[in-house]
Amino acid sequence: MNQTTIHQLMATKWIANAESNEHFHGFSMRLATNITLVKDLFFALYPEKKHPASFEKLLKVLEQLFNARSTALKNQDLERLREGNWYQSEQIVGMQLYADRFNKNLNGVTQKLSYFDDLGVNFLHLMPITTRPKGANDGGYAVNAYDKIDPTFGTAADLLDLTAKMRSKKMYLMLDFVVNHTSNEFPWAKKAIAGEAKYQNYYYTYPNREIPNEFEKSLPEIFPETSPGNFTYNAAMQRWVMTVFNSYQWDLNYTNPEVFIAMFTNLMHLVNLGVDVVRFDALAFLWKKIGTDSQNLPEAHQLIALFRLCLQIVAPGTVLLAEAIVAPKQIVKYFGQGNLEGNECEIAYNATFMALLWNSIATRKTLLLHQSLAHLPKKPAEATWINYIRCHDDIGLGFEDQHIYDIGWSAPEHRKFLLDYYCQRLDWSPAKGLLYMYNPNSGDGRITGSAASLLGLEKALLQKDTTKIAQAIKKITMLHAIILSFGGIPMIYAGDEIGTLNDYSFLKEKDKKEDSRWVNRPFQNWQTINTLGKKDSPANQIYATIKNLIAIRKKHTVFADQNNFKLHYSPNPHLFIYQRAATTADTIWIICNFNDTRETITSTFLEGIGCNLNHGIKDLITKKTYSKKKPLHQLDPFEILWLKLI
Repeated sequence: MNQTTIHQLMATKWIANAESNEHFHGFSMRLATNITLVKDLFFALYPEKKHPASFEKLLKVLEQLFNARSTALKNQDLERLREGNWYQSEQIVGMQLYADRFNKNLNGVTQKLSYFDDLGVNFLHLMPITTRPKGANDGGYAVNAYDKIDPTFGTAADLLDLTAKMRSKKMYLMLDFVVNHTSNEFPWAKKAIAGEAKYQNYYYTYPNREIPNEFEKSLPEIFPETSPGNFTYNAAMQRWVMTVFNSYQWDLNYTNPEVFIAMFTNLMHLVNLGVDVVRFDALAFLWKKIGTDSQNLPEAHQLIALFRLCLQIVAPGTVLLAEAIVAPKQIVKYFGQGNLEGNECEIAYNATFMALLWNSIATRKTLLLHQSLAHLPKKPAEATWINYIRCHDDIGLGFEDQHIYDIGWSAPEHRKFLLDYYCQRLDWSPAKGLLYMYNPNSGDGRITGSAASLLGLEKALLQKDTTKIAQAIKKITMLHAIILSFGGIPMIYAGDEIGTLNDYSFLKEKDKKEDSRWVNRPFQNWQTINTLGKKDSPANQIYATIKNLIAIRKKHTVFADQNNFKLHYSPNPHLFIYQRAATTADTIWIICNFNDTRETITSTFLEGIGCNLNHGIKDLITKKTYSKKKPLHQLDPFEILWLKLI
């Protein structure tokens, strides 16, 4: 389809009818703006000669999906467009949670909106709430539907009530869109099992092992312990199906344009429930190709950009988050590069930064943290990070080996040390974590555990050691202060704000006991929360400090992500120092001590990074002031300062 044909189609179908409707006029203009790039991406993936009618079908679907969007959400779309890159604001602070483990169900979350108000949280990531298999379902990431709410969490009406109340409070909601696979109970999978060739082609299915064996030569195993291999034989269908993650999660075949159109339709059904940010789950795996590891392929990036541009046409007030837990140089690519720069996901997880923080806690040094950040490619101005200490998942050790070698360490030995430190294989370590997906042959593994338990609070409480308890609290609050000031959206995992410990109850549940990630998915402790402010406790200290940090963040526009981050080299290997600057006068320097002893910082160094003691500086957290007469010389163990010129 050439440009002339496209212009004729738009002139007759959309633009001529747009003047009488402000929203439809906006839709038409967005379509006109994006259509050339959408066409080029679509035909690059789905050549017109092979799929002659597919592109016109996509255009019809875009109009249908736009018409199905509510007026309230269309109004919000226009407001967001006028507002600009709203997701980069310093006002946004997030929390991730399971609705049922937080407060029973969706109505329970709605009832606790005042809790988020008190803390300062206004952006919620609810873990999967759509229907899923009753048994093993990967925590809801094996989906039976994309827009039907699992009865465990309530109804679609409950979700609409929650999103309406959140909009009235200017709160934002993020939900997952499992874009790479469905469950084996999904309607398409059931039709495939019943023998319908159309739906067998929605997945990667084969009558024998010939093609699967070719894929296996280069495909890595994601869960080698619990789900070895990448294909599962379905006896009812008498075919092999690609199952990269688990045997009950069937990979979608995006080489089929019908799959893209159907999945974009599913995406819009979810978005039209009132979702502000869509977490694109496992998007690095979207395109499969024999002879490759089928991760981070160029076609996957083209496909993501196609999703993004179509979403921008239909629902421009909604943005995408890349759930790509890959190497730093690969993560940045999910913002878009080259002619796709700024045209993939607006947000990405800063996964390597998270892992580097845990590395610095274990080593008490910031060498690898600095080395890695110094080599991270710059992100597009329109993009931002989600910064987090940990999430519902495990903590992987996704560092680049070369950076480890560059600072004089052995990569295999260092990873072994980190697993030993956090997974109770060193008597002197304060951490109480568990191993996840450990491979004894390669030595690779991951770490699970709540932030408080990994940072020593659980062990210190068992030992009744007040010094160690205080130190654990300092670590918890320092890491939260870093993600609140680094640049991007800070995301707190529910329970970490009150120092919740590991939950070992999963060991008694048949469908969970083999998955140690459930140890860091505790139920929210409302009994503890009800005592906040009434007695001195670790929970009270942690909550009060984080609440104060959030309030400070929101008072300073310099914390908005405008690519205004600058990393400072420190001759002291225990310190992590960076600044956020809007102007010379509006600058905040962040200084962190990762050591368990006091560390010295000189006036000369402070002045060298711009902290002019002649004018005086103030720590926004403690309110202490420093000057030539009263200089700052020492940082306490795990102390963090947010310094601003007076």
